[in-house]
Amino acid sequence: MSHDTYELKAEAREQVGKGSARAVRRNGKVPAVIYGDKQPPLAIALTYKDIYYKIHGGGFLTTVATIDVDGNKIQVLPKDFQLDPVKDFPVHVDFLRIGKDTEVNVDVPVHFINEDKSPGIKRGGVLNIVRHEVEFHCPANAIPDFITIDLTGTDIGDSIHISAITLPAGVKPVISDRDFTNATIAGSSAMKPEAAEETTEAAEPEAAPAAEEK
Repeated sequence: MSHDTYELKAEAREQVGKGSARAVRRNGKVPAVIYGDKQPPLAIALTYKDIYYKIHGGGFLTTVATIDVDGNKIQVLPKDFQLDPVKDFPVHVDFLRIGKDTEVNVDVPVHFINEDKSPGIKRGGVLNIVRHEVEFHCPANAIPDFITIDLTGTDIGDSIHISAITLPAGVKPVISDRDFTNATIAGSSAMKPEAAEETTEAAEPEAAPAAEEK
């Protein structure tokens, strides 16, 4: 299921706005906001180093965290962040406050296994990934790290739809009006020669019998 939780220490910010945010950054911290769970938004400042490594460490937007705001511990899920377009460092983070029944929409990565057990890929077919991530609706405290697609037995021309994937309890795709495709196995010019020859031979008509001499 979801990544191991972690804790961040933060300070409450009394002032908000662009001027306040710039002052926070000048002091080596990152401005952020905690909102949701029917409570007023809470402006905070996070330590730059802590949040930088969490954002760039992977799984940031799918991992529930605890923020210690001056001794008050709040469970949250990161919902969005902004990076400096040039230097790539964090300039602002939004957190969703998590209650016991909170459910969220979140993008979950797709992992593929058993490519070596796919007859189509063995013959030179190519895995065409349509969706590297899928948006799911699920409990905030039960977000999967990823979903797994097993390629065992797949052949050229096969499509893998969301209905064929086993999902954890309580996890449902946000797109519910169609059985969308996650990946296909497509043919390629790199297919093994014997496979191509078999296809060619099957397509060639048998030679007509020679006419008898009179």
